Amino acid sequence: MNRNLHVVVLKGGWSSEREVSLMSGKGVAEALRERGWTRVTEVDMDRNVAQVLTELRPDVVFNALHGHPGEDGTVQGLLDLMGIPYTHSGVTTSAIAIDKELTKLLLVPAGVRMPKGTMVRSEALFEGDPIARPYVLKPVNEGSSVGVAIVTDESNYGNPIGRDTSGPWKDFDELLAEPFIRGRELTVAVVGDEALCVTELKPHNDFYDFEAKYTDGVTQHICPAEVPDDIAQSMLDMALNAHRALGCKGASRSDFRWDDSQGEAGIYLLEVNTQPGMTPLSLVPEQARQRGVSYGELVERLIAEAME
Repeated sequence: MNRNLHVVVLKGGWSSEREVSLMSGKGVAEALRERGWTRVTEVDMDRNVAQVLTELRPDVVFNALHGHPGEDGTVQGLLDLMGIPYTHSGVTTSAIAIDKELTKLLLVPAGVRMPKGTMVRSEALFEGDPIARPYVLKPVNEGSSVGVAIVTDESNYGNPIGRDTSGPWKDFDELLAEPFIRGRELTVAVVGDEALCVTELKPHNDFYDFEAKYTDGVTQHICPAEVPDDIAQSMLDMALNAHRALGCKGASRSDFRWDDSQGEAGIYLLEVNTQPGMTPLSLVPEQARQRGVSYGELVERLIAEAME
């Protein structure tokens, strides 16, 4: 591969996942330099990004952004207009996958089992529960478990939910309500057109939230997961099916809950991430290592696919 290509690593931005993106971008840039890439430029994206890219004239952009506008098709559309190749998924896939409701509408008919969900106005939560407890409330288009809450009979949100309680309804007009799937938290990465393996996540506080994802030592990663072979294969197949149905490119990561009391019927895909993290604690690099692919090799594979 031509390591003299000019790679711009686009990171940061202004989403709620800015700090994670900065870590991802830093890791990508350092890996490329360690592998002999001579022209690597890190760009902390602001609203002047088009002018910056015009001046830099990159051969390819490594999109290390998370959340809006780097994961929802906006930046992808800009790069398409400018004729610059970029890593990960394109405009349409990104716009659909970041929207949890649209993702269900596409994947469920394709045979992917997902929890039934209903959209609810935040104001309506104070009048009564949208579905039976326990249930999960989540913003329809945020990642990294930003704004997610689990509402149970024992929760301190009240019944009905009180206006003075702290929860995601404070920052969003609408939320997606889904039945809470009891059981285990698992995830599968797909790179290129290959599902890598299954990782089980065991957060010490029982909730895989933002802190659990990005704080060292807060969550135990079991890779590969200690689950029956048929369960693991079902998740691998489901993740690859979702990756293909959405039209993902580069890397994606599918997150699951598994109610192990129900066997294969207890596997539910929760969401597909088209811009999965590339931090030292991130799951895609970890699964790649499990398959014998180093972090640097993974980065180069994503760039190679973007250039095809």
